[in-house]
Amino acid sequence: MSVNNRKEAIVLLLGDIILLYFGLWLTLFARHGRLPDSELLLAHIVPFSFIFLAWLTVFFVAGLYGSHTLIFKRRLPGLLFKSQIVNSITTVVFFYVIPYFGITPKTILFIYLVISFGLVLFWRLYGFSAVINPAKENAIIIGRGEELKEIFYEVNYNPRYSMKFISSIDTDALEMIDFQSEIVERVYSENVTLFALDLHNEKIKPFVPHLYNLIFSGVHFVDMHKMYEDIWGRVPLSLVKYNWFLENISSTPKSLFDVFKRSMDILVSIPLLFVPAVCFPFVFVAMKLEDGGGVWSVQERVGKNNLKIKILKFRTMTVSNDFGQWGKVQNKVTRVGNFLRRTRLDEFPQLWNVLKGDISLIGPRPEFAEAVKHYTDEIPYYNVRHLIKPGLSGWAQLYHENHPHHKADVSETKVKLSYDLYYIKNRSFWLDFRIALQTVRTLLSRSGM
Repeated sequence: MSVNNRKEAIVLLLGDIILLYFGLWLTLFARHGRLPDSELLLAHIVPFSFIFLAWLTVFFVAGLYGSHTLIFKRRLPGLLFKSQIVNSITTVVFFYVIPYFGITPKTILFIYLVISFGLVLFWRLYGFSAVINPAKENAIIIGRGEELKEIFYEVNYNPRYSMKFISSIDTDALEMIDFQSEIVERVYSENVTLFALDLHNEKIKPFVPHLYNLIFSGVHFVDMHKMYEDIWGRVPLSLVKYNWFLENISSTPKSLFDVFKRSMDILVSIPLLFVPAVCFPFVFVAMKLEDGGGVWSVQERVGKNNLKIKILKFRTMTVSNDFGQWGKVQNKVTRVGNFLRRTRLDEFPQLWNVLKGDISLIGPRPEFAEAVKHYTDEIPYYNVRHLIKPGLSGWAQLYHENHPHHKADVSETKVKLSYDLYYIKNRSFWLDFRIALQTVRTLLSRSGM
């Protein structure tokens, strides 16, 4: 069993590619009433291959290759339908704006959209589970705390996993059980092939020799906390102690990655800065007409290495909120500010900070200085998030559902920190690319950031 989402994503992608091309073959057969010959296939495969590449990108942005794509099966038809609407527009623009390929397949395109929608939907609802999960393997999980309960419930009550836990054992009870009869013998009697272990728990160490012998019986072992990370995309807070940081976190620069990241920041921010430049005259006039106030809000936040940075935004509240006035409940959103927030235009001036190098496009969201002081006092290891440059968008912004906005919330900020630690530990080209595409989806859907 593996909870590695990459395997699932690859299988989903390969299935989509096969069905997109098979759907084209079926469409040509339906349209012409005969088996398509090589000339007909070649005339359509080349242009449609470009279309398929764009479609697969839309699927990725829409989250159809996400870790929990198969959990929300009731949402899948609607999500796929919305994706196909975008794909339809993309295809029409491609064929009618770029007439290079010499075909404008009106009827074929309509038939194909229907067939491809049906094929991909059927594949994801029924075909994927048959391919990726032909049989569930029995497993035992040994650990403690809320993470143990969360993993046990998630795996056993979700059909997407190719395993089931036949037993969960709290490490506090290990000394009170007969390890040989209650664990080892069950491995053979119930064909257990996987153990998920809290390898950082001292109470497991006396039993490691017994577990080692099971390797020769085909049993494999995974770190319970690594499994937790793979499932939820965040670091389990119970694991976060000094030794964890020594093993997983380093302030040493990743030279190639850092150069690539900075290059992307510059290349993306320069053209996008034209958006706030074009909008500025209209925002200026609208704000002067509403309350006569200024255009800008300059907020003091904490950046890399705990250095203070000044973030530039369009003002959206009755008070400019300059220099980090955090948690001021009397400050109200203006009508112009409400529009700027809904359209995300208030965020675009921060691209100037990206160009300057204060922040990056991707990274932990920078907090107000006052909030940082408060959370540093209340949350252990909170300052670790300042080892790297903060960003406009990040892992926590995408996956943490209950963001604390301009008010103290230690509990939710701890959860947010667990996502930030996951990003700091796993940051890479692939993870930044994934965050960037999913940020685009969030912006287009107007959901919260």
